Amino acid sequence: MQLGIIQHTGDTVRMVSGKVKWFDQAKGFGFVVADDGGADILLHANVLRNFGQSSIADSTPLVISVQDTARGMQATEVVSIGELEPAVASEFDEFPGLSVDLSQLELVAARIKWFDKAKGFGFANAFGSSADIFVHVETLRRYGLADLMPGEAVCLKVADGERGKMAVEVRSWDMALQKP
Repeated sequence: MQLGIIQHTGDTVRMVSGKVKWFDQAKGFGFVVADDGGADILLHANVLRNFGQSSIADSTPLVISVQDTARGMQATEVVSIGELEPAVASEFDEFPGLSVDLSQLELVAARIKWFDKAKGFGFANAFGSSADIFVHVETLRRYGLADLMPGEAVCLKVADGERGKMAVEVRSWDMALQKP
């Protein structure tokens, strides 16, 4: 759905809502499909990084500013990123012993220790703690992320599972600055 038109340095820039078709962090780009159709929109990794994320999951809803270029439509800014699905306690049924009320948990600052997308999991450490926090790829996808890099700063909501602490919400570092 087209949200509006603004003028920007002589070029027409539109705000468009859509969904990520695919994004490859290693290649440094991906494509967005606008809700109102049309040609795919190039999403470069630098545009995503300017929003504070290094990756984004397929099918994630987002609002972007786009501009026509000689090579087609290109995202110039990520305005907002939505959630794939609202995370509720029932979605954590695959983790025995985990009972979660996400609204009662605080976001904590953490760094990724390691994450292996192929294995589907990794670990993080909250700042000031050496205790490992399990991070599952499905939790990333719920919040629009596709991959994490060692040393990357993130915000986590952490719960106690049967086998230790685990992330039940993973957000980009900039989310800490956007608290309501």
